[in-house]
Amino acid sequence: MSFDLILPFLRPIEPLLLDDSISEIMGNPDASWWYERDGIVHREPSVHFDAGPLRTGLEVIANQLGKKLDDDNPLLHAQLPDGSRLAAVIPPVVRPAPALTIRKFPSRHYSVDDLIARGTLTRPLAEFLAAEIHKGKTLLISGGTSTGKTTVLRALAAAIPDEQRIVVIEDTSELHLQKPNLLSAECQTDTFKARISFDDLLKSALRWRPDRIILGEVRGAEARTLLDSLNTGHTGSLATIHANSAVRALRRFANLVLRSHAQATFEDIEAEIGEAIDYVIHVEREPGCRVVREVLRLSEYDRRSQQFQFQVVLGRDSNSISSINSIRKDAPYAIA
Repeated sequence: MSFDLILPFLRPIEPLLLDDSISEIMGNPDASWWYERDGIVHREPSVHFDAGPLRTGLEVIANQLGKKLDDDNPLLHAQLPDGSRLAAVIPPVVRPAPALTIRKFPSRHYSVDDLIARGTLTRPLAEFLAAEIHKGKTLLISGGTSTGKTTVLRALAAAIPDEQRIVVIEDTSELHLQKPNLLSAECQTDTFKARISFDDLLKSALRWRPDRIILGEVRGAEARTLLDSLNTGHTGSLATIHANSAVRALRRFANLVLRSHAQATFEDIEAEIGEAIDYVIHVEREPGCRVVREVLRLSEYDRRSQQFQFQVVLGRDSNSISSINSIRKDAPYAIA
């Protein structure tokens, strides 16, 4: 099914769909339409989409993609032919009209030079991180929704040596790395066929002879598998995680592992993370741009004090490496 076959059912928002500068399109149940450009959300008053035709169009799109959208299946998550992600919900879950969100597939993949030009990171920091990735350091990239985690990961992954085999696991294929020895796999959790989760693919990936594993997002049971893989020889991997700071990314990672491995103690899990992760990079969204706000270099986990030991490579108020600080697990921003 081509994207051209879908457009007729979304004709009122076609200009938004075809505008490469727009990253997200949102239609609310009150019939208002919004879009995001350069991190800023705008209302689009020119869009008029009646509830009936919108629901019919969504049902047709669902059917053509092998999915269902009806009273018994009121939620739709789908990948459009161009790679964009569509999430829709229909009455009675929402009222009075369907709601629709489309996260557009970027037509342009930003390089490190592009991110430097856009102010996402500085050249010294980019060169430092590229050198550490080339040496095989493991990075966890954190941030909120739509902060640019995937964009930063894609740009930094270019530093992985071409002779190494990379296995990429994503929910929806977005990275499209330009590397010679690459195996990219997508989860299958929104289909009516066999369900293939992040964890299923990650366990299989360990048998695919990877030098590096790139995980689109750590969010569930795969956290335990990923941590095991990092501590059993698969260093140099990259992954993203939802969190509000670099420190909270470590705690969230530990909590995700604990959920699927209740027998372990939080201290044991944090100690494993201290051994597995070399750097945490935190990205934030600001009006007009996304910015790398924090970079922590983990050195170890101190069991006696139950603290991560780390260096601040980039802090919110600094641009240089500072002395070693500590994080108390019960106070994410506490500095010991």
